Formats: sequence, structure tokens, C-alpha cells
Amino acid sequence: MSTPPEAAEPPAALDAPRAGTPHGPDPAKVRAAVRGGTLAYFVDQFDIYLPIVVLAPATMYFQAANLSAATTALLSSLVFASTLIGRPLGAVIFGHFADTVGRKRTTLVAVGGFGTITLLTACLPGHETIGMWSVGVLIALRFLDGIFLGGEYTTAVPLAMEWSPKHKRGLYASIITSTSPAAYAVIAAITLLLLQLLPSAGLHSAYVQWGWRIPFIVGALLAAVLFRYYLTQVHEPPAELTGEKHKLPFVRLLVRYPKALAQVFVLMTGTWLATNMEAAVTPAQLKAHLELSSKQITLIMLVINASAALSYPLFGMLSQRIGRRRFYIGYGLSVSVLGAGAYTLLMVSRSGFGAALGWAVLIGVFTVGTFGPIAAYLTERFPASIRSTGYGVGYSLALIAPAFYQFYLQQLDGLMAPHLAPAVLIVLAGLLISLGGFLGPETKDVDMADDRTIPALS
Repeated sequence: MSTPPEAAEPPAALDAPRAGTPHGPDPAKVRAAVRGGTLAYFVDQFDIYLPIVVLAPATMYFQAANLSAATTALLSSLVFASTLIGRPLGAVIFGHFADTVGRKRTTLVAVGGFGTITLLTACLPGHETIGMWSVGVLIALRFLDGIFLGGEYTTAVPLAMEWSPKHKRGLYASIITSTSPAAYAVIAAITLLLLQLLPSAGLHSAYVQWGWRIPFIVGALLAAVLFRYYLTQVHEPPAELTGEKHKLPFVRLLVRYPKALAQVFVLMTGTWLATNMEAAVTPAQLKAHLELSSKQITLIMLVINASAALSYPLFGMLSQRIGRRRFYIGYGLSVSVLGAGAYTLLMVSRSGFGAALGWAVLIGVFTVGTFGPIAAYLTERFPASIRSTGYGVGYSLALIAPAFYQFYLQQLDGLMAPHLAPAVLIVLAGLLISLGGFLGPETKDVDMADDRTIPALS
């Protein structure tokens, strides 16, 4: 393994204790960082999925009643896609400051930003008041929200992984990322409760007029809690874990490590494509094809994401045992076969709501499980001096192409039924995940304090 001279740590830094004690990181600081990363990821994902679940029964509040079904679906997808498109920009901006100024301070700015945007979203007027400006402002706010959200996980997750002991990174990473489907499940449960308590039929119903605002206010309050926790509890990682500072870490990433970035891009493109099919397309098809009620759809999505959340720690520990590379190669194949198969059977099965919940469990486990060890893998993949930038850009840049999933599905309209087309994209997603894993190195034994062990440098 060859190492560029400027990438190597000075011998003194390599021989120094990693943090806190001669035996390793300070356990209290490790716990604080992992808890902070877990809470941050939960709040991030809670905010991401708000419009998909909460606004689905309230679409008429933001859009004109005379729009076609296709236009309504396109505008609804843009609300979600605008958040995804903003995240790579946030990763570049906040990754730069995380690598040059510090992980903790940059996290605080990002959290304060998306908390404010979420609160503003809760105050939006509807189409009756300001016309099409309503959906336009919603899309614009979600884009800005995406920028801050892209900054939050770009800083908080590497911080948590840098504090984590090597032999527990897979487990800790999976605990952090399991909060993504857990957040979706919590939103679904809140929405289900509101739909049970509030009338939701018609433009002037309680849910459509004001009920949807409650989860957005909850999201803003969660951001405030997260801000206070990082301000008072979380510490910057020690200098030997964050590396020397570079003025332009993004440029360094592109120039010095293009192969590592390209490999991560392939893996994450498949990951996000599978995620969009599970999180955004499945509920739409449950409504359009199976004609389920809003309550039934919400319950199925709750089961899908609760199943995924429970599987993540198992996948994280499995990757720690067999290696990240083997895990991603095998899991990608499972997505193509089991994930796509379960989705297809859900759509063609007419055996009742109970059977639908059974297929939902398999969809949850075999579409989005890539995220189980992803926090560990991406931080292990890049050297300390550009770790936040590499993690954030690698994680977010691949969001863009999958964000236009509605366009890809439309291209398949003439070839197959609309409710089956998502299965094709799930198969493609799985193949990309396997290819991304195959192209990459093994990383589970990387020492965060020693750039010479980072595969990106070979």
C-alpha cells in the first residue's frame, strides 16, 4: 500500500494515545458522541420524511383542485425531490467547514438552520390564500431545508464514528442509522393518530387546514432539543482523529480520491433508488393501485419502516463480522431478488390486508438495509483531513439521479403496468449496491487515527 507523503501522520501523532486515556477514547465522550449522532440522524430523517407522510392526506391544501392526477403527483414528488437535491449542496458547504473549522460548531449551525425552516413550513398559507405560490414556497423551503439537513449528517455522523472504538463501529453505525426507518414509523404513527382524531375529508377539514402542521412543529422542537444537546454534551474529536486542515477539502477530494468517490457514488445511487421506491413510491401505489385508505397506507408504511429499523443493528453486526465489502455485495443481490419480489407480490396479491402487512415486513428488511453499516463504511472510506467532506458528498451526491424517480417510472409506462414498474427500479438498485460493494475495498479494520490504513489512500 503506497501512501502520499503529505497524507501520512507525523510519527509522534501516530504513537500518541487516541483520546482521554492511554487505553483509548474517553468512554463518556464516546457515549455522548454516539447518542448525539443517533439523535441527530433521527431528527434529520424525521424532517426528511415529513412531507411524504404528513402532507399526503393534505395535498389539496397546497394545490388547485382542477389539476390533473399526473400534475398533482409531479408536484408532490417535487416537494420530496427538492429536499434531496438540496442535500449534496449542503454536504459540500458544511463538509468544508466541518473539515476546516470543526465538527461540533458546524453541526450547531446546520441544526439551527433546518429547525427554523421546519417551523416556517408549519406556518405556510394554502392555495386558497396565495394560489400556486403556496406549493412553490413549500418546494423552495424544502430545498433550503435539504441544504441544512445535508450539513447536519455530514458533520454529526463522522464525529460519532471518530469517537467510536473500531470493533464497535458497525454496531454503533447501525444504531445511528436505524433511526431513519424509526423516524418514518414515528411520523406514520403520529399521522395515523391525527387522522383518527381529526376529520380529513375535504379542503376545509381540520386535518387539511391545520392538523398537518402539528408534526412539523414537533420536528422544529426536536431540532431545538438536538441543538441544546450538542451545545452542552458533545465534544470535538481529538486532533489526531480529524487530521490536518486543508483549505479546500472538496477540491482535494475530487483531485486526490476520485476513484473512492466514484465507487461510493455507485453504491449510494443504488441505495437512494431503493429508498425512494420504498419510502415515496410504495405509499403512492398502495393508494393508486390497491385503493387502500389513508389509514391503511399509513399502517403498512409503519410496519415497513419498523421492520427496517429492527434489521439495521443485525446488518451492522453482520458487516462487522464478515466485512463491509461482502455485506454490500450480498445485500445488493438480496434487494434485487427478495426486495423486488416482495414489492411485486404486495402489488399483485389480493389476499387481504393481513397478507399485505406480511409482504411489508420483507420490503422493509430487503430494500433499505444498505443503511445499516453505511455510517461506518463511508467514514472508514476517507482519510481524516477530508472525512466529513468525503462522507457528506459521497452520501449526498448520489441523491440527485434517484430523486427523479417519477421521470424514470414514466418511461416504463408503455412497457408494463405502473404498479409493477417500481420493481424494475428496485432490481436495478440492488445491482448497483452489489457493484458498488464489489468495486470497493474492505474497511472494517481501518484505524481512524492512522491515514495509512485508509483504503482511499492506496
